[in-house]
Amino acid sequence: MLNTNEFGNELKRLGFDFYSGVPCSFLKNLINYSINECEYIAAANEGDAVAIASGAYLGGRKSVVLMQNSGLTNCISPLTSLNHPFQIPLLGFVSLRGEPGLNDEPQHELMGQITTQLLDLMQIKWQFLSPDESEAKRQLEEANKWIEANQPFFFVVKKGTFNSEKLKIEQRLNHKNMKKSEKTDVDELPSRFDTLKVINGIKDMKTVLMATTGKTGRELYEVDDSDNNLYMVGSMGCVSSLGLGLAYTRKDIDVVVIDGDGSLLMRMGSLSTNSYYQPENMLHILLDNQVHDSTGGQNTVSHNVNFVNIAAACGYEKSYYIHNLHELKMCIQEWKMTKGLTFIYLKISKGSKQNLGRPKVTPSEVKTRLQRFIK
Repeated sequence: MLNTNEFGNELKRLGFDFYSGVPCSFLKNLINYSINECEYIAAANEGDAVAIASGAYLGGRKSVVLMQNSGLTNCISPLTSLNHPFQIPLLGFVSLRGEPGLNDEPQHELMGQITTQLLDLMQIKWQFLSPDESEAKRQLEEANKWIEANQPFFFVVKKGTFNSEKLKIEQRLNHKNMKKSEKTDVDELPSRFDTLKVINGIKDMKTVLMATTGKTGRELYEVDDSDNNLYMVGSMGCVSSLGLGLAYTRKDIDVVVIDGDGSLLMRMGSLSTNSYYQPENMLHILLDNQVHDSTGGQNTVSHNVNFVNIAAACGYEKSYYIHNLHELKMCIQEWKMTKGLTFIYLKISKGSKQNLGRPKVTPSEVKTRLQRFIK
């Protein structure tokens, strides 16, 4: 059995001091250590945890994700379509619930059989974490080499691997919405391309723009391809969690997240996590055209959702319904001066720019130049 505190200190010695995850009884002692001794963001789900940790990595931190193996299925999308193409390395610890021969709950039976197969299919290097301290230390050194080579590495953790680590008293923060504005006028429904022009026009040399997957990122690329832009590819719904990780770890940078209705609906639990950790240097803009524009224009259910009220109820400091590009420009300029976690909602028209191309810069190149810009 590993001494959790000593193991955690070895992780810290190697530079791993930022954690995000979702609880698991097999990992509870390592989770307790990360809360007690490091920076830890409790995610709404495992996919969000991967995106949060990835954002922290962009900000210069060596990041760890913690999850039950059932949650490994929840983060297949970001691991394969965010971390793989962008070459973002994370150190992962995934429990082996449902291990063959272990008496466990029925819902873990199948996952216990296929956990390591899933890691193999995702081309992620992994090892069973040894309960022997000297061997585990050697394994960490090996894992660190893969991380430094821009490759993720996961440890599969069996029951009883870590000894007891008591959780210190956690401070429970309370955040309330301070400003909210709702619909008061006719929606002018600007095009997404024109909207992105406005957002990009207020960008400065301490601002990072993160555009959600699909045509939002592709149009931003055509508006202005610059080192402080990130264009998501895949990992739908993860853009604000990625923004949270960056904003939380780099408070000297303004992070503007450009989201879509289909994307936000897919991982709406991220609003509660963003609100709890409350990075004042993060602006979350939702462009709602009520369709999945990149896949043929099928309807979303956003027409039936009051995103402004939801963001306010979750605890965003400010939550605004705006009706046109003039109001958008004014809101962004106000935020640049006053800061505070802010949600801006704007309805836009359906459709996209004619003959829309795709970025000619690869995701890994986007990551590298963004890190260079941040440094």
